[in-house]
Amino acid sequence: MRLDKYLKVSRLIKRRTVANEVCDAKHVSVNGKVARASYDVKVGDMIEIQMGENRICAKVLAVNEHATKENASAMYEIVS
Repeated sequence: MRLDKYLKVSRLIKRRTVANEVCDAKHVSVNGKVARASYDVKVGDMIEIQMGENRICAKVLAVNEHATKENASAMYEIVS
């Protein structure tokens, strides 16, 4: 699954267009490297999002095409 879609489905970022813009601005890194919106997310990847003063580190636990509000948080684990 594309990185921008994963960020939206997992609800780490609210909208896919915002996720795409954050990736284009090079504020998202996967496994320590700046990632583009088209990056193919895999289980075990470490995603780091820097939005202003906020920094989110998340480990990918599952890659699901669809997720409800209740089970979206099961797709990742917040690290540090």
